[in-house]
Amino acid sequence: MAVVLKPPTALPATKTMPTIFLAGSIDMGSAIDWQAEIERQLTNDELLLLNPRRDAWDSSWEQTIENPLFRGQVEWELDGLALADLIVIYFAPQTQAPISLLELGLFARSGKVVVCCPEGFWRKGNVDIICARYQIPQVASIDELIQTCKRLG
Repeated sequence: MAVVLKPPTALPATKTMPTIFLAGSIDMGSAIDWQAEIERQLTNDELLLLNPRRDAWDSSWEQTIENPLFRGQVEWELDGLALADLIVIYFAPQTQAPISLLELGLFARSGKVVVCCPEGFWRKGNVDIICARYQIPQVASIDELIQTCKRLG
């Protein structure tokens, strides 16, 4: 059975199963909840899914290093990205996903990223060029992302 962790739940100190970080469009909660679909489709797989979409996100948080709640969220994400065996990044059309773009840049050379960037994403050209430069596999749909995750489990 898949185990899903979301912030602020502590990340494991050691891994006992393949670990996937679900990076991609959230846009302060306005993007479709594509992570939930991946969770549903992988429920029977032996995987640890790290989903940064916090259930109780508070958009009033001051986004500064001094805010312990905000800093905790960002550090959870950075630690989860580092822990993951696979980083799935979905750039939803009609979103901007600035943090996902940052994460793509941070982990482009890691060899553990797969990207889905459909037509309509405002910086699709940039994403395509980064993926080509660093040989990052791209898939055409969320269903293909799910199949990639299943191969890991």
